[in-house]
Amino acid sequence: MRLDFFADGGGGGEKTEKATPKKKEQARKEGQVAKSQEIGTAISSIVVFFSMGLFAPFMFAESTNVFLTVFDLMLNLENISDMHFALDFVVYMFTQTLIISMPIFAIAFFLGFVVNFVQVGWHPTAKPLMPKFSKLNPISGFKKIFSMNSILELFKSLFKFGIITLVIYNELIMEFNNMFMFVNMPLITSLQYAGQLVIRLGIVVGVWFIFIAAVDFAYQKYKHGKDLRMSKQDIKDEFKQSDGNPQIKGKIKQKMREASMRRMMQDIPHADVVITNPTHFAVVIKYDRASTGAPKVVAKGADHLAKRIKDVAKENNISIIENKQLARALYATVDVGKEIPPELYKAVAETLAFVYKLKNKV
Repeated sequence: MRLDFFADGGGGGEKTEKATPKKKEQARKEGQVAKSQEIGTAISSIVVFFSMGLFAPFMFAESTNVFLTVFDLMLNLENISDMHFALDFVVYMFTQTLIISMPIFAIAFFLGFVVNFVQVGWHPTAKPLMPKFSKLNPISGFKKIFSMNSILELFKSLFKFGIITLVIYNELIMEFNNMFMFVNMPLITSLQYAGQLVIRLGIVVGVWFIFIAAVDFAYQKYKHGKDLRMSKQDIKDEFKQSDGNPQIKGKIKQKMREASMRRMMQDIPHADVVITNPTHFAVVIKYDRASTGAPKVVAKGADHLAKRIKDVAKENNISIIENKQLARALYATVDVGKEIPPELYKAVAETLAFVYKLKNKV
């Protein structure tokens, strides 16, 4: 029985272990990344309002031209009933609105992309946009409303609202006396003053949001790591999936050993000599006199396998030589298919010479 499933956290025990690289990569593919929306809000607020100050003359000039054009059209009301004139007017207003707002929209879009790229890198995915029927569960939705995360988000929203309110209040108090001068200002001057005040408020709020964003980003990193934590059983299961089930791996190794053993048995009839212990070890040697290499071990075995090797050798009239020390040394130091080491050249050469001498006599 899997008693670990009854532990805290269910499904494998309490989640106390850090997420593995595979779990992090899988979460990333699902769109689960640690990022703070406040960073984008803060930077966008500062840069966008600053850009509005830079583009204010252009936007004001274009807006003035649009106003004058509309004013001229109002003097010719007889053209309004013309369908082509009305269509051209709509296209003109849409185009001018796009031209006036395009610099700000382009900067905001570029900033949103850069801020997200800096936080999480380039990894586009459409999975977060896919519908999940589990989200339609009213019980799960009710739990999320009253979860600890929802409470923290509520406090964060209230804190942000309080900061914004306090900053705007302080800035307006500083400008309180100047506001009474609006009545005596020319229209253009009052509009410029109001625009400058709005831009300054946006930049100041953005600066304060930088501090909020830094705290929120640290919290999001902590929360993301905590949400991805795994239990010891989760890590074991992941290891089995990635590295393979131990039972399956054992069967694969057994098949490989069986295939290797068949190849060994097939090479024995073409060998030159079998050096034995005589009962515990058997090492099969083959020497190709046409090559420049040393003799090779083409098969070896201990106990039961040693007996099988000797039986196959006898069936194929392969010489079997008893040499306890040489058999042990070859078995311990040389793998199948490898050449014998230089320190065993002399002993193996003497054995092969003895075998060749016997075959010549026969």
